[in-house]
Amino acid sequence: MFLSGMRRCTLIGGASLAVLAPALAAAADQAPASVNSMWLLWLGIASTLVFFMQAGFALLESGLARAKNTVNVVMKNFCDTATSTLGFWALGHGLMFGLNPSGWIGTSDFFLQTDDGTQMMNLFYQLMFAATCSTIMSGAVAERMRFGAYLLGATITTLLIYPVYGSWVWNPDGWLAKLGFIDAAGSSVVHAVGGWTALGAVLALGPRTGRFSRKGEVRDIPGHNLPMFALGAFILWFGWMGFNGGAANHDFSDLAKILLNTNLGACAGLLGALLSMAVLRQPILMTRTVNGALGGLVAVTAGCKTMSPEYAIYAGAVAGLLIAAGERVLEQFRIDDAVGAIPVHAVCGVWGTIAAGLFYAGDPFNAERVMTQLIGSFAALLWALPVSYLSFKALDKIIGLRVSAQDEQRGLDYAEHFEVGYSEFMAVQVHKGKDG
Repeated sequence: MFLSGMRRCTLIGGASLAVLAPALAAAADQAPASVNSMWLLWLGIASTLVFFMQAGFALLESGLARAKNTVNVVMKNFCDTATSTLGFWALGHGLMFGLNPSGWIGTSDFFLQTDDGTQMMNLFYQLMFAATCSTIMSGAVAERMRFGAYLLGATITTLLIYPVYGSWVWNPDGWLAKLGFIDAAGSSVVHAVGGWTALGAVLALGPRTGRFSRKGEVRDIPGHNLPMFALGAFILWFGWMGFNGGAANHDFSDLAKILLNTNLGACAGLLGALLSMAVLRQPILMTRTVNGALGGLVAVTAGCKTMSPEYAIYAGAVAGLLIAAGERVLEQFRIDDAVGAIPVHAVCGVWGTIAAGLFYAGDPFNAERVMTQLIGSFAALLWALPVSYLSFKALDKIIGLRVSAQDEQRGLDYAEHFEVGYSEFMAVQVHKGKDG
């Protein structure tokens, strides 16, 4: 009887499998589509987080500016979102991701029109990266650049500087990509390029009035709202989870590692900045502490997929130590970066790019890989810095780069926009009028 029951169960089971087999096969066929749909959903969320970073930049930079320039700083961050989006869709995306037989520049996919959801989502993600790169410059040139000149400069960044270098790295046919250059989410492509572009703009523009004395004395120009600055940095930290997380594999196998490394790098960068101030017996500044966390985030961005967590901590900590050194070098050369964008993005971007080669999981300290990372880092410097400097020098000749000394003293809010951020405390400017 037992054997008879077993036979019946076997027959029933076999019949059930025969009935279910087509359904199971169909489910298996649909599994890749389901995974792709989940990945597209995550990429959309990640892209939205990166978009929210624009708000972080606006708060951070306006908090470090003086009250009389708050509206101007916010306007730059608000408007370069639009110019970078439209410019990258029209030309930048094609230069970066179009057919690239030469290995240097894309030649197709301009003004992209497609019904492919995957391609559209990738474009949306890359649009957010382009906006981030262009807005890095905003804080560095704060409080003395004309609004129109800034928007034109940001547009040049999105149309030319950023996508051309990006085509070398993220286009599969790019010459750096073929060398095996590692940059998962943009330590070099976004941050170093944005930082070198900012340096070129600052060199063409010159320092704020009163920042350096004729005898070489460095004069601090404190921001008007440091809590706003810190809130902006927290938003950037939050958005960075999407910035790096969007680079995850389609099966999400490395997403947890990416998110963990991102957070560890920020924390280590913060502590590295604190350590530098303690060792140098300097005041424990919130501004440098916060910039240390941002530098740590920049430093783990290239290797967020390929570093083990302990090495992400090392990379972030070194970045925090580099912030103070970067600020000191700028001051020695009388270069006025109003928010510390160049140390955070250029210096830590270069370090993060090198660290991705040094701390490659399973094969650390490979000399050939590190050399490739160094080549890519120098390529970013040699491309972005001179093109930025020459572009802004050309803008200076054509339309003028800097506001007048009177407008700089009065503040760019009313001089450029006929508005002020804090009307109760700035009634004099409002009632006197621009020419008063």
